Amino acid sequence: MSNTTDGTVPVAVIGSGNIGTDLMIKVLRLSKTLSMGAMAGIDPESDGLARAARLKVAVTHEGIDGLVALPGFDSIKVIFDATSAKAHVRNARIAAEHGKLMVDLTPAALGPFVVPSVNLDEHLAAPDVNMVTCGGQATIPVVSAVSRVAPVVYAEIVASIASKSAGPGTRANIDEFTETTSEAIRVVGGAEVGKAIIVLNPAEPPLAMRDTVFCLVEGALTDSGRDRIAASVQQMAETVQEYVPGYRLKQDVQFDPVEETMVPALGRRITGVKVSVFLEVLGAGHYLPDYAGNLDIMTSAAVRTAEKIAVLRGWVNA
Repeated sequence: MSNTTDGTVPVAVIGSGNIGTDLMIKVLRLSKTLSMGAMAGIDPESDGLARAARLKVAVTHEGIDGLVALPGFDSIKVIFDATSAKAHVRNARIAAEHGKLMVDLTPAALGPFVVPSVNLDEHLAAPDVNMVTCGGQATIPVVSAVSRVAPVVYAEIVASIASKSAGPGTRANIDEFTETTSEAIRVVGGAEVGKAIIVLNPAEPPLAMRDTVFCLVEGALTDSGRDRIAASVQQMAETVQEYVPGYRLKQDVQFDPVEETMVPALGRRITGVKVSVFLEVLGAGHYLPDYAGNLDIMTSAAVRTAEKIAVLRGWVNA
């Protein structure tokens, strides 16, 4: 059961940067299920901790050790980790020792990959769930939408984000981003092989997040098959829009025949159809600029995940 008088579930955020601060704002403004219990960072001068203190949220600049020492820590059910892949290893261990659910927004991938619109129901009992990456949250739903109609033998995604929306954490985790996203395209999206590419776009003024998804379907597709794939992608986009309103398809799903060609990632020759989907993700502007859709989709997916788990574990009434 919840430990707050208003019936909500107390949560904590570790990481007082852009992602952590946006998470806090979303919980405070939007969630009817969660409430902010505390924010932990390591920079006492960070804007995130200062903002949290002004909003009457308990704060500490001593990371997870400081969080554990706060008077209200026992009541916290969920910890969002918005630090780094390296830091998450220790954070997850300490959270587990105290029986807290960890929602991991780093590319550490210690727990199972979760994309709310695709596979959240499969991991409701996991102690540590990983939100993949911003590129993964934007594109894996599309790969899944295609693969539930026709087998996807190869999927490649290109995530283009504004350079200004890529903070030091993102830049320090580029390798983890590509590795984690590629693996999740396979594990969650259902592709036989996955590949991820991230592009930091220096354009001024900054452009919103754009994502391109290429899915290779082996063999021919009938007109009916193409229609079913297009409908599946549209339905999936609408599902994601329920928690990320700025998520949209830029144009109709494209289908192009692929003549027999060698696909190195598969190690064999393929004849089939390339399915191309073009996306845009515009942020909600709660704390970050609206062009930072890459950060917004991560925090929105994390909040949706924690809310649903809280309800289904019986911590709060639906």
